[in-house]
Amino acid sequence: MLTAALHTARTRWAAFVGSFVALALGVGLIATMGLALAATLDAPERGPERFARASVVVKGNDTLRVPTPVGDRTRTLAHPRPLTPELVHRLAGLGPTTEDRSFPVRVHGGPKQLVGHPWSVAAFAPYTLDAGRAPNADDEVVTTGWARPGARLTTDRGPVTVVGTVTGRGFEDAVFWTDTRAARLSPAVDQLVVAAGPAAVRAAVGRDPGVRVLTGRDLRYADPDPERDAEALLAVNALLGTAGGITGFVSVFVVASAFAFAVAQRRKEFALLRTVGATPGQVRRMVYAEALVLGAVASAAGCLLGAYGAPLLARRLAEDGTAPHWFAIGDASWPYHLAFWTGLLVALAGAVAASWRAGRVRPGEALREAAAETKAMTPARWVFGAGLLLAGLGTLAHALTTDPSDLLHRKTYTSRPMLFIVAFALLAPVLVRPLVRIVAGLPARLPGAGGMLVRENAAAGIRRTAAVAAPVLVTVALAGSLLGTTATLEEARAEKIRQRTTADFVITGGPGGFGPAAVERVRAVPGTQVSATAATELHVLEEGVALIRSDARAADPGALARTADLPLVAGRVADLDDGSVIVTEEWERHTVGSTVDVRLGDGTPRTLRIAAVMSIGTGNNGAYVTPANAPGAPVDRIDVRLAPGADTATAATGLADAARQAGGTLLTREQWVTDSSPRTKRTTRTGFLLVLGIALLYTGTALANTLVTATSDRARELALLRLAGATRGQVLRLVAGESLTVVLVGAATGALVAALNLAGIHGALRLLDAGGTIVVPWDALGATTAACAAVAVVSAVVPAALCLRRRAVDLAGLRD
Repeated sequence: MLTAALHTARTRWAAFVGSFVALALGVGLIATMGLALAATLDAPERGPERFARASVVVKGNDTLRVPTPVGDRTRTLAHPRPLTPELVHRLAGLGPTTEDRSFPVRVHGGPKQLVGHPWSVAAFAPYTLDAGRAPNADDEVVTTGWARPGARLTTDRGPVTVVGTVTGRGFEDAVFWTDTRAARLSPAVDQLVVAAGPAAVRAAVGRDPGVRVLTGRDLRYADPDPERDAEALLAVNALLGTAGGITGFVSVFVVASAFAFAVAQRRKEFALLRTVGATPGQVRRMVYAEALVLGAVASAAGCLLGAYGAPLLARRLAEDGTAPHWFAIGDASWPYHLAFWTGLLVALAGAVAASWRAGRVRPGEALREAAAETKAMTPARWVFGAGLLLAGLGTLAHALTTDPSDLLHRKTYTSRPMLFIVAFALLAPVLVRPLVRIVAGLPARLPGAGGMLVRENAAAGIRRTAAVAAPVLVTVALAGSLLGTTATLEEARAEKIRQRTTADFVITGGPGGFGPAAVERVRAVPGTQVSATAATELHVLEEGVALIRSDARAADPGALARTADLPLVAGRVADLDDGSVIVTEEWERHTVGSTVDVRLGDGTPRTLRIAAVMSIGTGNNGAYVTPANAPGAPVDRIDVRLAPGADTATAATGLADAARQAGGTLLTREQWVTDSSPRTKRTTRTGFLLVLGIALLYTGTALANTLVTATSDRARELALLRLAGATRGQVLRLVAGESLTVVLVGAATGALVAALNLAGIHGALRLLDAGGTIVVPWDALGATTAACAAVAVVSAVVPAALCLRRRAVDLAGLRD
């Protein structure tokens, strides 16, 4: 059988090209993503940046550690405490110390994430002057190259002159003041460099849990956002894992479809083998041998593609900021093994159903089956197709009745469409005829026989139509489901913000927020009601082992009630006080009047009474506390509602002036809703676009393979049309019309899958009182369908045109 398979592959190589390309691409993508995943797992540990030349750094502890029966649970604190003056004085007795302060700075036309430091800490990075000199006066600064010496800058800390620049080191945009001026701008000491032995410093600190002593590689924890690289790599890991999983699914789907169609097209060959004495087992083994040969060669080619593709992917991820700037492919070999053997298994798995079909006919039926197409729906196809459809509908109904919020999680709405895609693909032969008659119904009524022939040919060739429609179904279903779900969730979140905000104006600030004086300037504007809030977070231990972080806002309850309409299901905003909290129904404890143990943003443990409960919504309603329970959290937003009878223009002018003096931005309610509406994370969108690109690539390959093979095998049929009086142009238009019809059938089936998924998302939002409407990504669906149509028409018309170059009489004499 292996010899027969090799002979078949050598003489009928054209029939295997599509499967080979699809499998090689799949293996190449798996190898590429596997190598990138290996690079995220084997990434080098980042060393210290700001304090690479320091020996010991003491800082306030920014890690919350909570003991549980299964080990300590840790989280990074939003507002770590600064060092106390008493500790700073005590450490100064050990040797020279350098006080470090970091505070946000806003400069008109400057970098967005600008941070200020005292000049003396620059030497520990080390930053070295490349132009100008060090600052000597309060209004003199040094920058990391984003402003040149002599420039006059207007900052939220007062006007300054740039007297020098240092070479940027890539991890921050900084501006350095004199130590004296920096101490006045930010009195708190965030970190302290101590020129003393680590043992002596630890002895001086003692067992204070609010202080960390950093040495060696741990000095990186004194850097800004020390976990940013690890978080970026984790996001890349999730992105590649999702894309790799869907790649595997699509590759199995397309390869299995290609093998099934190839077997259907080779019925005469198998019939003759059965007639001359080949057993069903021998036919099946020949198909398996062909799949083995094809899988081995295609997998080897795919591994070579992966070796070239992985560095390109890593470079792209680093350039667009998804991965750290240093991200590169390592020397791991396991991704090649994984990709090769996965490709081989995919080829064999794709051949399973096809081999059983090839060997199922009896010798007496062989020639008859080779001459005429029989029904495409087998009992197994009915069972699996109906079973998967019922499983998809059943799990969707179960999720809606038990935990609708689970449907809004990325992992759920990414994987759920797969059940419906496979179910509809298996049931495609049942859907082909009615969908073809709907799609081609109008053209069939037009004068002439062309429209009628398009409809009847597409409806009669069930296997061919289903084989072409299947890859289109995958791409359209994924585009509609993934992009439609993210757009629908974005719309629901925007609607939630719109409903919650009753303020007429919102003033937003930068990372440093607004000081008390800025808030008072806003309050002084006549005819306004002001609510100043601050972003913070709460941590709660649920089920005794899970430390859950929840975003929160600190607000005065009276002012909050006037400028916001919270989605309460129990309690009142007015009942919020320094001993209570407003939570959502997601919390383990969410009964009004009960108490909950929380850790505040600086790690302080508190027991708070639940004053009110909000609905879950889209899952990011957060919590509310008073400013007393948000130590260290600066005011970053000021909501303003106009008093009855207040003049809007006058108030807006006064608010704009107050916002400008505070370095903030004044927005109207609608501007605020637009500006603050959540957007899909860049890594998630990149992952979805990668998935859709892979699906479209597979679809193009499958369409080209199927249509080239099918059209070439229809040479006699096309010749008979020519002999019946059809012109060459009419025949080509007929072939193009059939291709377009079949693509539209696949697109309609994919749209049904997307509609089911979006209906589930909409149902979940309604059950969660999240509002919003279904957003259909018409642009993506249209572009995907158009791309499929273009590939299908070219892949059908070109081989048809080549066939018609021969004389019709010669082609009509060919036998099946």
